[in-house]
Amino acid sequence: MTEPTPDIQHLIDPDDAWALIEEWRADSPVSITVMPADPERAARTLGGLRVSTRSPLGALALHCGGIVVDSGWFRLLGGGTAELPDLMTASAEHLPGAVVVGYDALGGTFAVDGGGLGVAPGEVCYFGPDSLRWGGLGGGHGAFVQAVLTGALGAGFEELRWPGWQDEVAALSLDQGLSLWPPPFTAEGKDIAAASRKPVPLTELLGLYAEMATQLG
Repeated sequence: MTEPTPDIQHLIDPDDAWALIEEWRADSPVSITVMPADPERAARTLGGLRVSTRSPLGALALHCGGIVVDSGWFRLLGGGTAELPDLMTASAEHLPGAVVVGYDALGGTFAVDGGGLGVAPGEVCYFGPDSLRWGGLGGGHGAFVQAVLTGALGAGFEELRWPGWQDEVAALSLDQGLSLWPPPFTAEGKDIAAASRKPVPLTELLGLYAEMATQLG
């Protein structure tokens, strides 16, 4: 049975943050692709989040399926697509106590700490395949989206990139990530350029890194 579409009119703000998101991407030096929203799925996502479109989180949920940035290195979540989960589904299935807001091409996860990550409520945190732990990025979701769309956040990922990464990442479907061997959390895997890389389902990578984090404490 199809879940009914919630009434979201009270969540649609005249001062919609989508206009701000459009400003951030207008002069961006990195590639940006906005995935179209499915109206019913987007409405359910916004209704489930119970946040106003005055916030970038609400605006992304309602106005797009997701946003693909920097040759596909960053995948910002929104109302969901055939290949990207929506904000509600990603959070409910994989990370209670937080809101998953994006992934990167190596299986890293970005999430807003809702009290379950132990960093700081409201702060966007990153779980990296090289560290296997959550660390705060120093700001909230709006600052995170701005940093991704303007290319500022990409500068912090140079150690996880290699010559020619753009073509390899762009060739992935949005439900895939690159599996590295040796893994980047090992001493042998720190040289990303020397690692063997192959496309795998993103869910497989997420599960692997979560399991390894548990095993390694």
